[in-house]
Amino acid sequence: MKIKEVTPNNRKKAFEIQADGGNYLFPYAKLDVQPSPNNRIKKVYIDAELGNEAFTYELESGDEGTVHIDHVLEYNRDPRYLRDMLLYKLTLVAQERVQESGLSKRELIRRLGTSPAQFYRLLDQTNSSKSIDQLMSLLEILDCEVDFVVKKKPSLAHAV
Repeated sequence: MKIKEVTPNNRKKAFEIQADGGNYLFPYAKLDVQPSPNNRIKKVYIDAELGNEAFTYELESGDEGTVHIDHVLEYNRDPRYLRDMLLYKLTLVAQERVQESGLSKRELIRRLGTSPAQFYRLLDQTNSSKSIDQLMSLLEILDCEVDFVVKKKPSLAHAV
């Protein structure tokens, strides 16, 4: 996901980021190199060397920090990002289980009822266009049980 614009907002003590997926805030408190009233943000720019997927900021002291869009999406709990991370983790498990299973790839392809090209796309962890259904079918064929646990987040009001 590419960053289109980033601006520091000292009132909110956060960066405002416009990206392909929407608008996000990223608080200064989450930065590795944090600004302070005596060491303000001097410059911020979208980092072309990182494919416009990160921004770099410079403080008056000359210290610099870089924030990747993945950190912003994770902080904001972006549903698309969380889905992609779930697909990524399930794909890595599927890759391991395919190696351990002893079943031939041809047999797995037959049981999935798919093409070899689709099977290899399914095992490609960089492919985020696949469905969780496809991965679940593969994991079932590999004798895996997938269990999702939904928990209520701890309330910040009760945290000490």
